[in-house]
Amino acid sequence: MTQYLRNGYANLITSFGHLLILLVALRINDPQAWMAAFSLIALISFFAWASTFRRSRAIADTPTSKIDSAAQGYVEIFGRTSNAPESLAPARMGSLPCVWFRCITYRRTSDNKWQEISRETSDSVFEISDETGRCMVDPDDAEVFTTHCRTWYEGQYKHIDEQLFPGDNIYVLGEFSTISGANSALDLKADMNVLLEQWKKDRSTLLKRFDLDGNGEVGLKEWQLARNAARREIEKQHRELRLHNGVHVMRNPESGQLYLLSNLSPHQLKRRYALWSWFHITMFFSGVGGAVWAMMHLALSG
Repeated sequence: MTQYLRNGYANLITSFGHLLILLVALRINDPQAWMAAFSLIALISFFAWASTFRRSRAIADTPTSKIDSAAQGYVEIFGRTSNAPESLAPARMGSLPCVWFRCITYRRTSDNKWQEISRETSDSVFEISDETGRCMVDPDDAEVFTTHCRTWYEGQYKHIDEQLFPGDNIYVLGEFSTISGANSALDLKADMNVLLEQWKKDRSTLLKRFDLDGNGEVGLKEWQLARNAARREIEKQHRELRLHNGVHVMRNPESGQLYLLSNLSPHQLKRRYALWSWFHITMFFSGVGGAVWAMMHLALSG
């Protein structure tokens, strides 16, 4: 149920579902049918409320961070998508250049209904920036909500395009990490061993540097000198690597927390989820009340 509610249209679909359930119950017009209908509405509404409330609280409880000062871990950032050509998703026929897209194609069936036949979602990494820095966004497995939605028809086919465009303001709630730079995961021992193996392959240079007694061999004491030299060189390389600016990345949290991506601001997104949350909890209590009414009516008629 929660997976179902990840879709951007799920709240509207849930509302139409309630109406359909009530129409079926009205057609049957039986106390048992009414009790089943109201119970089903309450159950669906409860799961819908839990989903939207969770999203509303996650946005409200996570402060917005600046890219260059964001802590490693679960954060939210708000920036603008890049106009650079390398940030654009692969072009598709009939679509404008964008940094992210989701295209769903339907075909009209013989009974005049729309049947989904294909769904394509871009997974290309794109760049966003704020006044402090830049960050790469990996949209894979993200819940994406965008106001850029276009529906167009081609004979018996209907296409729905959802897109994020270059220059859009973008909100991202997810796992923030910095690759290399000060947060580089470096292994001193392993890098020393690699460097020493390289020195061994150039025996003449190795002897020239560390064969102090000139006997054509590198003894234990001389090899210790080589190890100390390798350590100093690797430590210097590591210091230089950590001084370089790392690449910031936003991606799907491994912890299973929400990963949200939208061209709405945090305030707009939180307000939208909060309103849907109130709607669903109201429908839940209405469903419970309706089920109790139908049960009492059934008991009286029995």
